[in-house]
Amino acid sequence: MTPLSRRSFAFGALAGASLLAGCGNGIGSNGGSAIDARVDQTLDFLYSEYPSTRSLAQKSVGMLIMPLITEAGFGVGGGYGRGALRVNDATVDYYSAAKGSFGLQIGAQQYAHVLFFMTEDSLMNFRRSRGWAAGADVEYVFKDRGENIRAETTTATAPVLAVVFGQAGLHVGATLEGVKYSRIIP
Repeated sequence: MTPLSRRSFAFGALAGASLLAGCGNGIGSNGGSAIDARVDQTLDFLYSEYPSTRSLAQKSVGMLIMPLITEAGFGVGGGYGRGALRVNDATVDYYSAAKGSFGLQIGAQQYAHVLFFMTEDSLMNFRRSRGWAAGADVEYVFKDRGENIRAETTTATAPVLAVVFGQAGLHVGATLEGVKYSRIIP
């Protein structure tokens, strides 16, 4: 081999190795522990600000906690966040939430939300889906303004209850409609 081809081979191998290193699947990373720490902080805040959510948590068969969703839009918008699914107070999976929108909009905001799965069927449908979208089977427990949470008889029979809280920023509304949840390896 000539010196030029050895250098070319070495450079190509080095470049290829660095590209492949960026294709890691996250196993062995600390991404899960970072998400779990944010989830714990989010639940502490939720329970301290809205104590009645503790009873919802006790009645639910599972909870998807999304500590931080960031949305922004100017005509075309989107949002993204990561969180954890907990069953019996233990994390069983990690999920991302992605949202896209188009229309008259401007601004940015961040918020947290928790989905309380009130039935085994709703939890199993969520876990078995390749990408679950929040839709008609989600019932909001309270409005954006931070009113007292009331788990009335009408919401107690809903399969999935959503609590949206901790809004910061200026953007019209915080809704979960059109949000797609996908399982991830952090």
